[in-house]
Amino acid sequence: MPSVQEQSSSVPPPQNVPHALLPFLRSQSQNTLTRLYQRPSSCLSIFRLLGPLERQLIMNLLWLESAIPTNTMTAWVVPEGRKLYDDAVAEMIGLHIIQNSPAKLALNATFKSSLRQAVTGGGTTSSFGVPAEKDDKRHPTAIDTLDGYALERWETILHYMVSSGQGQLPTKPSQGVLYLLQRSELMKSVHGSPLQITSSGFQFLLHSPHDQLWSLLLQYLHMAEERQMDLVEVLSFLFMLSTMELGREYSTDPLSETQKAMLEDLRDYGLVWQRKASSKRFSPTRLATTLTSLSPPLPTSSTSGTTRASSEMSVALTTGAGQQGFIVLETNYRIYAYTDNPLEIAVLNLFITMKYRFPNLVVGMLTRESVRKALSNGISADQIISYLTTHAHPQMRKNATHVRHAQNPLLPVTVQDQIRLWELERNRVKSAEGFLYKDFASQADYEYVLSYAKQIGVVLWENVVKRAFFGTMEGHANIRAFIERRTGGGG
Repeated sequence: MPSVQEQSSSVPPPQNVPHALLPFLRSQSQNTLTRLYQRPSSCLSIFRLLGPLERQLIMNLLWLESAIPTNTMTAWVVPEGRKLYDDAVAEMIGLHIIQNSPAKLALNATFKSSLRQAVTGGGTTSSFGVPAEKDDKRHPTAIDTLDGYALERWETILHYMVSSGQGQLPTKPSQGVLYLLQRSELMKSVHGSPLQITSSGFQFLLHSPHDQLWSLLLQYLHMAEERQMDLVEVLSFLFMLSTMELGREYSTDPLSETQKAMLEDLRDYGLVWQRKASSKRFSPTRLATTLTSLSPPLPTSSTSGTTRASSEMSVALTTGAGQQGFIVLETNYRIYAYTDNPLEIAVLNLFITMKYRFPNLVVGMLTRESVRKALSNGISADQIISYLTTHAHPQMRKNATHVRHAQNPLLPVTVQDQIRLWELERNRVKSAEGFLYKDFASQADYEYVLSYAKQIGVVLWENVVKRAFFGTMEGHANIRAFIERRTGGGG
């Protein structure tokens, strides 16, 4: 067993950010997780989501028939890596993968048995899906078709987010998707107006497609109980999809009623393809088969077989981390965006004023009006700056790093400062509902009541000269009762 060591200070350690699903799993009961671990595909998928150290410890314990003393395992850990080891063990105890015992280390018996089966094969379980029988009348759906379907469905969701409420008429996703976007607080409706993107929604656009998808799926999991769906069945079906083979058709017969009901939702998200809703077979798309892997969830230039149109459509989606920037920002607030992707143009239209549009170039301006419009929709100045930075053109990055020993920021400092100043203009006045207390009989009465209001933390504004102060709506009942007690029930 190799020792656990921290990285050398000369080489930056790789970022090991826990997967977004793991905190949700830790919040579940031991009974729920034990039921989930009865399925080999679920154990394999969770194993993939864990960090490298957790995976190493599991593989070292997987083939042991009995528990080992804790001090035997810690003997392999160098002092510098002890904290990493303790954190890894705590993570697995929280997931009930390792039994919580201070003296011995052992895997959960159910998890161990299922993971062994997933690694070695065998058994009669349909945990990994049951391939549909070959249909001589129809050929299996081509991978290109599945990729195009996934892109179309996913782009429909993102395009609606950035275009709805902006005077455009984007294609509307299903009601289930719209409800999910509202529950996730990615979009909201104000006084019956059309749904509009929120600050959280704009931040959502800055994430990679993989993170975006899991963000929606986590909200879907939270909604499972409301819809009287078995959470274990929902999770196990998502894990099953992540272990399926892209381009292969699977039968719906072994699925539970909950999982069959999920097919409609997953079709709307682009995770599953069916010829028709009543079909007895389905095919997972790349969005589904990469749920628990490091492979890109949407086709890229390195994925052969995609058409040029699909490749161009996916630029904004597959470059969520800004690997291929397309925006040039000048000190005169002019923006040149080298793109013809409708989604990227729609995102820019949230905070710039469009000037010209060419086949592969969009020219616009950052203006006070366009930025204030974005701010009124809940988008912050830092989010605008973050988006411009994330999608900066390679030439801008080259210029920023050209001078090694001098500060040369990626975006012009004057533009960054002005965007923040426009935000401060809007935030100079804040409104709040409450009550104004004035016309006190004496200075002593005013100071006495004011002191009490400050003690309970409900004072928003005060003016000693005018003997007046403004309190929150929540604190009014307490202040009124205090005044009545002081005056003996009088006014």
